Amino acid sequence: MNQPLPTQYGTLDDTLVVRHRVLRNTYWLLALSMLPTVLGAWLGVQMHFALFASSPMLSFIAFLAIAFGFFYGIERTKNSGMGVVLLLGFTFFMGLMLSRMIEHILHFANGPQLIMTAFGGTAVVFAAMASIATTSKRDFSGMSSWLFAGVIVILLAGVANIFLQMPALQIVISLVAVVIFSAYILFDVQRIINGGETNYVSATLAIYLDLYNVFVNLLALLGIFGGDRE
Repeated sequence: MNQPLPTQYGTLDDTLVVRHRVLRNTYWLLALSMLPTVLGAWLGVQMHFALFASSPMLSFIAFLAIAFGFFYGIERTKNSGMGVVLLLGFTFFMGLMLSRMIEHILHFANGPQLIMTAFGGTAVVFAAMASIATTSKRDFSGMSSWLFAGVIVILLAGVANIFLQMPALQIVISLVAVVIFSAYILFDVQRIINGGETNYVSATLAIYLDLYNVFVNLLALLGIFGGDRE
């Protein structure tokens, strides 16, 4: 007589229920996180928000300090309601940080169309990667090392381009970032499905960052190649 496989949560059926619950809660919280992001972006555009606008390097350092402060707080409180509050606070902050690019894109005659195209493209990427992660029998966990290496390369190239200001390098950075973070969506969703991530707050943070970076870099590419000057 075949016995259910023992797992961390009891039977195999119990494990599947927990994993699907984590995935469902992650998707709900991910959808909710878009609201403070949009609010932050809107307020940022109205206020012409910028962190140390006169010093891009100082702005970058301040952004990293604030972002990692949020990461630390979210990780420490991820098992309580405060984790959700901090996560939503972080997404509001990321909306503020996005506002400068949104404001730049809105100076194009077709700015609103570019924003909606980037949003639609990000949604298509998410739907495709999440579907592959859900249906594929292939294990994508082996991608973690080269994906992390890709993020480091993007960060270093981005810092270098603060000083170099090379449009061609920005295009390459954005293209690579879209590929890397699209693959990260696949990786992060499958981690939930396979039980590698059991906390929906942490899972939401990871996938939110993937989506945010896909959107930002798609929007940057659309602005470069498709922006119509008024």
